[in-house]
Amino acid sequence: MNPTFKKVFAEIQRGMRLSKCIKCGCMKGTLENLKASLPLLKIKDAKELLKNVNEWLEQLQPLEYPCFGCKYCIPPEAMTFLTSKYPELASATLSSCEIRVDESSWPPVEGEYTVLNKSAPVAISTLASINLEEKLAGLNPSGLCIVGKTETENIGIDKIIKNVISNPSISFLIVAGKDTEGHQSGKTLLALWENGVDKNMRIIGSKGRRPILKNVTHSDVEKFRKQVQVENQIGCANIKTLAGRIKELSRKAAPAAGLSSCGCHGDCGDQSATIAMPSVSLPKSAAAVPSVTAKKQGKTSIKLDKAGYFVILPSKKNASILVEHYSYENKLLRKIKGKNSRDIYFTIINNGWVTELSHAAYIGKELARAELSIKKGFKFVQDGA
Repeated sequence: MNPTFKKVFAEIQRGMRLSKCIKCGCMKGTLENLKASLPLLKIKDAKELLKNVNEWLEQLQPLEYPCFGCKYCIPPEAMTFLTSKYPELASATLSSCEIRVDESSWPPVEGEYTVLNKSAPVAISTLASINLEEKLAGLNPSGLCIVGKTETENIGIDKIIKNVISNPSISFLIVAGKDTEGHQSGKTLLALWENGVDKNMRIIGSKGRRPILKNVTHSDVEKFRKQVQVENQIGCANIKTLAGRIKELSRKAAPAAGLSSCGCHGDCGDQSATIAMPSVSLPKSAAAVPSVTAKKQGKTSIKLDKAGYFVILPSKKNASILVEHYSYENKLLRKIKGKNSRDIYFTIINNGWVTELSHAAYIGKELARAELSIKKGFKFVQDGA
C-alpha cells in the first residue's frame, strides 16, 4: 500500500478504536464519502481501502452527535489528506449528505432549531453552543425569527442558506457562541458572506476542513449574500448582549428602512428598496388568529409506528436514561443511553427510528417524565400509548 493510503488507513483505524468516533457523524460522513469516491480510482490500493471502509461502516454504533467538537477530528483530516493527493475525489465527496427540502412549510429544511417568529428579521446561529440556543429561545427576544446551532462547515451552512432565502423577512444573521474547532463553521459563514464560493462550490477564504457546499447553487449563495447581513458575534454567549443586538437590528430592518438592492450588504446607504414579506402565510392581526380548543384524545390516538416501540428505563443511581428499541416481533433492535431526554429524543429522530408524529410526541413526553423522575426522586412508570 502506498504511503498516502497507508496513512489514511492508519488514521481511520485509529478513530474506529475510539468510542467517541464510532458514534459520531464525522466518522459516518467520512466513511460514506470514501465509499462514494474511492471507486473513481482504478488502483489496487483504493479497492483494498474500500473493503475496509465497508467493514468499518458495519462497526459504527447508532449516531449520538453530528460532531463531538474535537480539536483534531481524525476522519475528516484523513479525508482531506486523501483528496489533497487525489483531487479528483473531491467532486464525489459529500454526495451522500443530501438535505431534504419541503417547500410546503417553513423552514423547508429540517434541523435542530427553534422558530420563534416567522416574520421577524433576525436569525441566530449559536454554532456549537447548544445551551445558548435554549436560553435565547426561552428568552424569546423581540425581532428573533429562528435560532439554532451550526456545527459543520458544509451541510450545516447548506441548511442555513436554504432556510434563509425561503423567508425574505430575514435580513440579519448573527453568528454567536463557541465556534467548532476544526470545522470553523462560524468563520466559514463569515467567509461565505464576504467572498462567496468558487466554481467548485468551495467557500472562498474558509479554513474549515471541508467547506464545500453540495445542496445549494451559485444562485442560492448569491441570493443569500444579498439578502442578509452576517454579524460576527463569535465567542459571545451573553443572552442580554445578544438580545440587545437583536433589538437594534430589528429596528434597522423596519419596512421604512428596507434592504439595499445593490448587493453591497447594506453598506452603501441605499435604502430605496423595501423588504418583501415572507412567502409563508401569516395572520395580520391577533383578531385573525383562530382559537382552537383541544379535543380529548382516547388511547387509540397514536398510530402504530412501523419503526417499532420503545421501553424507557431511567436510572437514579447512574443519573441516566436507557431506552430500548424493539420491533413488533419483540426483537431488541438497539439501546440508546443518555443523560437527558433532549439528547435521546434527538438521537431517535435524527436516525429515523420514529416515523409517526404522534409517536414522536409520546416519546418526548415520556422521556421528559423519566428525566424528571431522576431529578425529583419519584417512581417512573411508562404510560401506555
